[in-house]
Amino acid sequence: MQTVVNSPKKSIFFTNMNRAQKIIRTSVIGIVANVMLAAFKAAVGIVASSVAIVMDAVNNLSDALSSVITVIGTKLSERPADREHPFGFGRVEYFSAIIIAVLVLSAGITSLIESVKKIFSPTEPEYTTVTLIVIVVAIVVKLVLGQFVKRQGEELKSDALIASGSDALFDAVITLATLVSAGIMLVWHVSIDGILGALISLVIIKAGIEMLASPVNELLGARISQELVHDIRREVGDFEGVHGVFDIILHNYGPNLLIGSLHINVYDTMNAHEIHGLTRSISEQMFERHGIIMTVGVYAIATGDNKRSKLQSTMMQALAKHKEIQQVHGFYYFEKENRVSVDIVPDISVHDDAALTALLTEELTQLVPDVDVTIVIDHNYSE
Repeated sequence: MQTVVNSPKKSIFFTNMNRAQKIIRTSVIGIVANVMLAAFKAAVGIVASSVAIVMDAVNNLSDALSSVITVIGTKLSERPADREHPFGFGRVEYFSAIIIAVLVLSAGITSLIESVKKIFSPTEPEYTTVTLIVIVVAIVVKLVLGQFVKRQGEELKSDALIASGSDALFDAVITLATLVSAGIMLVWHVSIDGILGALISLVIIKAGIEMLASPVNELLGARISQELVHDIRREVGDFEGVHGVFDIILHNYGPNLLIGSLHINVYDTMNAHEIHGLTRSISEQMFERHGIIMTVGVYAIATGDNKRSKLQSTMMQALAKHKEIQQVHGFYYFEKENRVSVDIVPDISVHDDAALTALLTEELTQLVPDVDVTIVIDHNYSE
């Protein structure tokens, strides 16, 4: 009888597929909603012989562009890895989000220019019953659509969907502001159309810059969320035989694929077979739970009553007294060379690594004058 065990990579693959399908489905809803709204406006515009409403219908078709970009980006990100791109194409999603953010930013700048023109050359708006009906319908559709798409984007961790949903919400806000300013103009004969439009445009520009910053930071290698780092440290630390977790480094290759490494402390009494089993179990769990391809390195804690153990105790205690040092790990005694190597993670306030290394080396050399001391400056890349 043969037992088939589902591969963790296979489960992650299907998770990615489900996420991609949800993103595409949400984007298609956005496309359909904009097309239907455009058709409604076009029909009303033709019946009412309003060129302005017909042109606004054409504008709604262009609003569907952000959803089309999201669909294309998601499809491209699903392409399997190849020789030139061994980690796949997950980062394409970030480019989609950047394009949509640029569209939002452009819309905000265009709106600001037009609003400033209206401040210096205000015009009295003319609204008919038909026009008001079209505006109200557009506001409702855009509000519902924008909230839905943005909420889905947050749940699926899709910058492109979040940007697309925000785009729809901004359209609704601009249209609502136009309606409000028109009402004030008709009732009190005070034109605030340009001023209100300029203020909203500035908000849109600010939001566009923030939308742009998120995917750009991901491409530049932004720090991984602290929550994930803490989860990894806790989960790995819960494994039997692990006595410390250090050097967590993670690289983002898309919303669902991380490549990383970490080190664990184990007693030097463990044999190679036991260490192999432990590191393999950690790697499998990291992939199953977080989609991380994790390499696990090992630091040995010296045990027993011997020179190695005594050196470790003496040096680690001395280094731990320094407030400017966050972590001390990676102790190793090279017996043939009679040399000790130890890693330290200095506080962010330390700007001169060389000076700190010289200070610590001199201090430790005085404690163990018959042993060569090597201080390795390490850095915390995740916390």
